[in-house]
Amino acid sequence: MEQLSTRYDDNVRRLDELLGAGRNCDMVARDFVIGGRKARIWVIDGYGQDTILERMGAFWLSLRPEQVGTLRKMQEFADRFITFSETNVTEDLEDICTSVLLGKTLFLMEGLTGGALMDAKGYPSRGVDEPADGKVLRGAHDGFVEAVVPNMALLRRRIRDPQLTMESHKVGGRSRTDVVLCYMEDRVDRKVLEQVREKLAGVDVHSLSMGQESLAEAIRPKQWYNPFPKIRYTERPDTAAATVMEGSVVVLVDNTPAAMLLPTTIFGFTQEANDFYFPPLVGTYLRLLRMSVMLLSLFITPTWYLLVSQPNRLPNWLVFLAKPEPCALPLLAQLLVVEFLIDLLKLACLNTPSALSNSFSMLGALIFGDFAVQAGWLTPEVLVYMAVVSISGFSQPSFELGYAVKLLRMLLLILSAIFDLWGLVGGILLILWLVASNKTVVGPGYLYPLIPFNGKALKRLIIREPIGRDNT
Repeated sequence: MEQLSTRYDDNVRRLDELLGAGRNCDMVARDFVIGGRKARIWVIDGYGQDTILERMGAFWLSLRPEQVGTLRKMQEFADRFITFSETNVTEDLEDICTSVLLGKTLFLMEGLTGGALMDAKGYPSRGVDEPADGKVLRGAHDGFVEAVVPNMALLRRRIRDPQLTMESHKVGGRSRTDVVLCYMEDRVDRKVLEQVREKLAGVDVHSLSMGQESLAEAIRPKQWYNPFPKIRYTERPDTAAATVMEGSVVVLVDNTPAAMLLPTTIFGFTQEANDFYFPPLVGTYLRLLRMSVMLLSLFITPTWYLLVSQPNRLPNWLVFLAKPEPCALPLLAQLLVVEFLIDLLKLACLNTPSALSNSFSMLGALIFGDFAVQAGWLTPEVLVYMAVVSISGFSQPSFELGYAVKLLRMLLLILSAIFDLWGLVGGILLILWLVASNKTVVGPGYLYPLIPFNGKALKRLIIREPIGRDNT
């Protein structure tokens, strides 16, 4: 572990080399003469707060030689003359370089051992606007941002309890990304917390360039074939705060607004912030509706395909579901083609300027559907069912779970086309196996509180209970 030298000039030369002063246009280095002694600061342009640094610089330049002449350690200088509260002194070169690259200001002075690291940084970030994928009709309209410090403040604003703990970690061999574990010291499951710590300590990657997704792929079990999500995300501070109060662990990753909620279960995806901003009866209705619609979107097209693919299979009371008129494409091909085209429209809207995206999606869907029917490529019935499926997908707050349902629906369609009724039955059994065998990052299991059974917890997840002491 390389340490600072006792020679000021050697330290300046070594730090200029390590930090790239003169090589990097954004690495600012400034020399001072303080009380007759040489001094130097290093800070990344765009991180340091000019007003704080200028005020402290002006104060240092006013010091007289007799005020600093007897000092031999940087800690003594910091205790007397550095007014910024978040300051620490170290001699470890690796720690110094990492801290400066994180945005801290390094101060070095001739004749003093050690360097002072001042956390006078201000990360460039956007406002705490409401996230696009978590809108509510009532309630808070703020959201997490890409800087981890404001995100911690948003949680502190909601939980003013000394038991709220923010535990910092550095992850990534080269990026040294800030990862913060948020939990209640007196309520967290110690076993879960220790598992999360072990997962973070075992991460062996150079960089978390994709934020929470990079971290998620580094810590989650390797089950590439299982489409069900292993981690639940939120960009809403109120959702994260409620999760923390219930004893879970929230993982904040710098450079991303999405917080990871651990442990994760399949039933956790049934909850949404809107459920708790309406009375319990309305919240329960919305939750049950969301669960029913998810199951409907999974089985509606495979079941309809089975019913109309063979003659005399429809009962009399379902005669309105009669087989559609023949067209250029087989029925299975029509359903799969529209599945792909819906995703194509989503991608096109995502890459379309925001001022045009709504108009593009509506016009694209209307024009495509109308011309496809007139040209005989698709039948109106297929478009109706796929429209229901598409709307159902948007009712699911988790994009990851929505795509899992989509992939499994397509799998059920293909199995039903190949093996008829037995294909549908086999596909359902396969889905149940995938849910039961899905490994979680930490916690009691993906099917908790069903397996292992906890009736009270299961009831709370299915029915929206009134806010109380144990229900946040």
